[in-house]
Amino acid sequence: MIKSGKFQQRDKASRLAQLVPLKSKEPVLKVFPLPKLVIASRESRLAMWQAEHVRAKLSALYPQTSVEILGMTTRGDQILDRALSKVGGKGLFVKELEIAMAEGRADLAVHSLKDVPMDLPENFELAAVLEREDPRDAFVSNEYASLDALPDGAVVGTSSLRRQALIAARYPKLVIHPLRGNLDTRLGKLDRGEYAAIILAAAGLNRLGMSSRIRSVLEPEQSLPAPGQGAMAIEIPAGRDDLRTMLASLNHQDTARAVTAERTLSKAFGGSCQIPLAAFATIDGAIMRLRAMVATPDGQRIASADATGPADAPEALGRKIADALRAQDANAILAACKVDG
Repeated sequence: MIKSGKFQQRDKASRLAQLVPLKSKEPVLKVFPLPKLVIASRESRLAMWQAEHVRAKLSALYPQTSVEILGMTTRGDQILDRALSKVGGKGLFVKELEIAMAEGRADLAVHSLKDVPMDLPENFELAAVLEREDPRDAFVSNEYASLDALPDGAVVGTSSLRRQALIAARYPKLVIHPLRGNLDTRLGKLDRGEYAAIILAAAGLNRLGMSSRIRSVLEPEQSLPAPGQGAMAIEIPAGRDDLRTMLASLNHQDTARAVTAERTLSKAFGGSCQIPLAAFATIDGAIMRLRAMVATPDGQRIASADATGPADAPEALGRKIADALRAQDANAILAACKVDG
């Protein structure tokens, strides 16, 4: 819980949801919106698109509420000369936004879920997960149509150890170099000829209207997505029942369940960007399928698992897959990654 007296008073004074019984005896939430909301966001073009997307949805739901965006630069945006896995991991993209919420300068933060650490600080929680965009990886090149078309020795750029491992396993004669920066920066490096091709998340390109840059998408069988890839999440200070109620209608149940399974699996192995780990869940009716893999960055050692379970028990399926990976010596694979790092 937030310890600040400011937040405690606000929480007690404006419990914005009350249960109103219907004749059917089934209660519904009645929402009394706040007069103003401030969304904390990174200032990259993609992050601002995501914040604007949430602002538009909130404005449509609560036209009497003023919704503003507080743009911020995070340490993850500033450190571009080193791999993210070497300088502190995913938390570099969210810490400044959490400080803004803790200080009362913002009410909520919008994130790409794959950038959110598996363990949030105790004073914060995820209030909603929006419907997932395309979760697949995208192959982007000015000269080649696919990974298969690249000649031996071609340089491929990626920011992800997961992608690095999967590409190295299937295409050992390609050269993989790190690629940092926001989406526009990465595309600029490709256009300057620093890479023959780069691998990006299809969701980001689609959201910014840049789908034409995608030469081909990598199906999960080729490149299993990262936990939470393609999904957006809204983080709030813990205990803010008023915000949780206002945001409830933005939560997409199937997406939330799928990413819960993925993040449960990831958390079982430390939930860090410092390890090549993939997890991707899909839902068909009442059944969820979860696929996952861990690997060494060179792709020489890989453990993978695939199982199904009830869609309403995502944590259990995540733990089941974790056990299946451990049975394939996943812990030793990941220990080797840490030694190499």
